[in-house]
Amino acid sequence: MLEIRLPATMRNGGAWLQRFVGTTPGAIGAVAVVTVVLCLLAGSTSADQLSGKIARRDTVLEHTEPLAYAAQTLYVALSAADASAATAFLSGGIESPQVRGQYQQALADAAAALAEATAGAADQQTRNIVAKIAADLPAYTGLVETARSNNRQGFPVGSSYLREASLLMQNSLLPNAETLSKDRMAALRQDQHDIGALPWTTIVLLTLVLISCGGGTLVLLRRTNRRMNLGLAVAAGATALALLWVVAATVIAAAALDTGKSGATSRFETLTRARILAQQARTDETLELITRGDITTSETDFRKHTSELADRLTTVAGPDSAASRSVLGWTAGHAKQREAYEAANYPAAVAQAIGTGPDSSATLFAQLDQLLRDNLIQERGELRDGVDSAGATLTLSPAGTLVLLFGAAASTVTGLWPRLKEFL
Repeated sequence: MLEIRLPATMRNGGAWLQRFVGTTPGAIGAVAVVTVVLCLLAGSTSADQLSGKIARRDTVLEHTEPLAYAAQTLYVALSAADASAATAFLSGGIESPQVRGQYQQALADAAAALAEATAGAADQQTRNIVAKIAADLPAYTGLVETARSNNRQGFPVGSSYLREASLLMQNSLLPNAETLSKDRMAALRQDQHDIGALPWTTIVLLTLVLISCGGGTLVLLRRTNRRMNLGLAVAAGATALALLWVVAATVIAAAALDTGKSGATSRFETLTRARILAQQARTDETLELITRGDITTSETDFRKHTSELADRLTTVAGPDSAASRSVLGWTAGHAKQREAYEAANYPAAVAQAIGTGPDSSATLFAQLDQLLRDNLIQERGELRDGVDSAGATLTLSPAGTLVLLFGAAASTVTGLWPRLKEFL
């Protein structure tokens, strides 16, 4: 068996150090070294972790939250483009400049939101989603223009092209946009969690400093019969204050973020999903008139989407809110559309779906979407205010805890040096 033998100088040095630590000055010196090292390590770690939380706050305000908002805007813009294309087709012949403008504006909004929602994205999934949307969007617009051209000439094949365009939108563009929105919301949640989570490494190190101060006091009591060392007492007090500061600042920051089930983040996420559901239901409403066949499936989808929409709005704003009442008005307008369609009065159904009257489904949906957008902007403001407040709570923590721990290290040396001098 191979035996490793240390050089004689190392063996002798180790033995000397062991004997020295067993002496009173050696024990006091060991206490000083361990406590000072722990103070410096705890101070630098605390400053690093708390500075990281502040940097994460800046990331949320400048990057994560704007991208989450842009991702839902992308979905809404794509869905609005599809609804506008359907409206233009249902109007027959040459659509009005207003409808055409809505379609073009929705496409422009989608392109801008796509660029913003994917800015600086480095993960592979986001790049794949972006590539897929970027490839499908020109194909979609090409199919819509072909359908538009045939519709203007009165060719029935135009509806086939529009259905193909809508299938591309429903089966690829919108699902990818929805996935992107969910990913961005998950990233927002993670950043908020990182801001509000307790810095356990710092807490453990600060606790070790307190233990070291307590152990040093016991060593001095046994070796010198002194019950208290002012330097260690001050170091322990500064460390305890730093520990209290770190925990309190982090807890207050977490409370400011308000990430609970009824908090601003949850309301923002719920309203984001509600607006997507509204767009999905509106698509169901218009596409069933283009297919001009059995509407059982589309009606089932419409009821499913509006029911979940109503539930989410009840959770966020209550059943008597303007948005909740608007959903009821829109579904009542849709019922008139369905009744006309089932009575074989197709022109009346189309007029109810895309008309400009105050009771038309198009008008009622526009009112609902505006309310959802306003509520979403309000919740977004509250979310950003909470993140900003969390960062403000932590602003002085890195420098403050660093000063306290470096002061604790200096206090330890100042308090133990006179005791060492007694033996030198």
